[in-house]
Amino acid sequence: MAHFAKLDENNFVLEVNVVNNAALDLENEEASGITFLTEWSGGHSNWVQTSFNNRIRKQFAGIGYKYDADADVFIAPQPYPSWSLDDNYDWQPPTPMPTEGRWYWDEDSLSWLEQSL
Repeated sequence: MAHFAKLDENNFVLEVNVVNNAALDLENEEASGITFLTEWSGGHSNWVQTSFNNRIRKQFAGIGYKYDADADVFIAPQPYPSWSLDDNYDWQPPTPMPTEGRWYWDEDSLSWLEQSL
């Protein structure tokens, strides 16, 4: 089984589809999957393979993720407006989360607040 992300014109993931190996040329898996899905979907051709075990393109694509074609990675949606993308394509808060205790991010105060049990 191979997974493919259907992308819109801005490379945002609209859905993820599974293609059975019987429909694929396993020596050219991505190209054959795109051909299959383009025909199956009635002509939509903006598909990119994603990996459920994160072996390609950093992480498994999900609805709302963005495909960065230059870096060839899927990027998760930004969790909060104040967070920024690091060089590894992970979102980072303005201040690191404390290591002891249970914390959650509070965007209004731009700080970590301790969770009460």
